[in-house]
Amino acid sequence: MLRRLHTSTRALAELRSNPDYRLKCGLEIHTQLQTKHKLFSLSPTSINAWPNSNVSYFDAGLPGTQPKLNPEAILLALKTAVALNCEIQSHSCFDRKHYFYPDQPLGYQITQHYHPIAKRGKLELNKQFDEVQIPKTIRIEQIQIEQDTGKTTHDDFDHTINIDLNRANTPLIELVTKPDFDTVDQVKAFVKKFQSLVRHIGVCTGDLETGAIRVDVNVSVNGYPRVEIKNLNSHSEISQSIMHEYWRQVELIKQDKSEELQQETRGWDGEKTILLRKKESSVDYRYFPDSELPHVILDPTIGDQIRATLPELPEELLRKLTSMPYNLELRYARHLVEHPYIMKFYFDLFDKMNNTKMVNNWVTQELPAAFSKMNEQWDFNIVSVDRVVEIMQLVASKKLSLTSARHLIYNMIKHKNEGSIGELIVKYDLAPPSESVSSEEINEAINEICEEIVNANEDVVAKIRRGQTKSMKYLVGLAMKETQGKIPAKDFENKFKMLIV
Repeated sequence: MLRRLHTSTRALAELRSNPDYRLKCGLEIHTQLQTKHKLFSLSPTSINAWPNSNVSYFDAGLPGTQPKLNPEAILLALKTAVALNCEIQSHSCFDRKHYFYPDQPLGYQITQHYHPIAKRGKLELNKQFDEVQIPKTIRIEQIQIEQDTGKTTHDDFDHTINIDLNRANTPLIELVTKPDFDTVDQVKAFVKKFQSLVRHIGVCTGDLETGAIRVDVNVSVNGYPRVEIKNLNSHSEISQSIMHEYWRQVELIKQDKSEELQQETRGWDGEKTILLRKKESSVDYRYFPDSELPHVILDPTIGDQIRATLPELPEELLRKLTSMPYNLELRYARHLVEHPYIMKFYFDLFDKMNNTKMVNNWVTQELPAAFSKMNEQWDFNIVSVDRVVEIMQLVASKKLSLTSARHLIYNMIKHKNEGSIGELIVKYDLAPPSESVSSEEINEAINEICEEIVNANEDVVAKIRRGQTKSMKYLVGLAMKETQGKIPAKDFENKFKMLIV
């Protein structure tokens, strides 16, 4: 009986290192393209629309309707192919893949079986950015354009099956890799890198959970027939299903039941893989060219033209952001790459301020904390690059304390203030004591504030006297809040030490 060992850390370690039972994996990744219209009709693409509200006659498979190719899907497929170092095919065409499911009203799926739009690509996995132990090149066999199916749902209340054709004919690309994966870590790294890539170049939302990306995994052990696990929609499903299927096959081999290892299609029910059907071959699908769609003929230089339009790719940006002069930690660099509007803000701020430590602190700490505290999204109309530069310059020149700057940012976000920084500093009374105020008056104010705080927080004072010196920060924080950061924290700390000790 198969143990739950496959979900444990120990199982994963054994899978990586066991030379007697070699894992071999390949992926088929179905990616919905972010086009305005469907692949072969003018119906709008949609995720949350009312069921069957965005369906044309062709989507519904009505006799006599004909497909008309959406060129936007060709462009997005080409962008993906170029980003994955594929060879663009000057000539590609569409075929009909026949099978009969309720969510496929045509009775066949239009795809590119014989002549796909791209072949022979690769994606590099490296230790620095992809969290794999050993660098690995994953070869990509082909990328083909095809239409999505409808969606079947089961109503447990009245035991009915419902068909929603809103998704039918949504444009997809199917990416097929070579069986180059030999660890689960490599599979996870590849999927994450692919998600980041298609998001970054605007091809797909990259979401697994919504079905925008759906992953099929082919698993075999020691060269026995491969088993395909269909429709995996999260990283945990991908990892757990591979590990379970690996151990299922290993158990059969150990028990001399390898004859039971046959090419088949299985699903994942959350705990184990389950048999869906014996694997069909190309003959079963009766592929033949689609006679109603023209061939796609591309300029031989189209790959270079597309490459010139692509932005810097995620790995190039990560390498750039973690190197001089930016020197960001990898986790912060990833966040910027995943949020292009914040990354643009960062580069613009860096160009104007050119202070690595200060810019990095403000973009990774101060501004996120301010927006989070106000429970607001980043709004660069209110907190613009120029306004942040002005605030940072005031802090750097000690004309505004960091605490006062924080108060200023909070109020700007909260009240959507658009006045000048100088006006806002006056409005919120955040300026440091003026030169007209004598040092004696300042010292007297510091002494009065500190005495009040000490008298009101006897328990904290007792902790400090027992040696818990970190509690001093709490008292200093109260004093800084009381004065809105106008007086340096060090002045309060020194006074508290005199009063308490």
